Amino acid sequence: MKITILALGHRMPKWVTLGVEEYTRRMPAEVRVEVVELKPEDRANKTTARVLAAEAERLELAIPRQSQRIVCDERGKPLTTPMLAAWMQSWMRDGVQPCFIIGSADGLAESIKATATQTVSVSGCVLPHGMVRVILAEQLYRAWSLMHNHPYHRE
Repeated sequence: MKITILALGHRMPKWVTLGVEEYTRRMPAEVRVEVVELKPEDRANKTTARVLAAEAERLELAIPRQSQRIVCDERGKPLTTPMLAAWMQSWMRDGVQPCFIIGSADGLAESIKATATQTVSVSGCVLPHGMVRVILAEQLYRAWSLMHNHPYHRE
């Protein structure tokens, strides 16, 4: 199974890159996690609506075909580890290729949100987008650990 984390934002601080690499490296060969970065739209002299529309166009081109779209948004359904583990089991069983979408500083266009199968929140707080990447990568590893009774996850 391939899980894509599609994120608007580039030139992340080193701690973001290292954190994501740490958890994606731990994943087994049958669960590959790929992070795809897209450069956010230049905001100079543009309305937020224009910025989000331009970013939505780039996102649409980058979202893998036939993937299940999962939008990360602080107003989404709270994501739990058991929920993610259950999703992961069903994705593996059904051959689903999930794509988690993380917006830019202004969020995501409604056109992207409308096409999502799920809208989830990794925290009730508004977080830096790089931190969302790290938390999501860790939670994917933790969900896999829970599924396989690995000692990383403890109740």
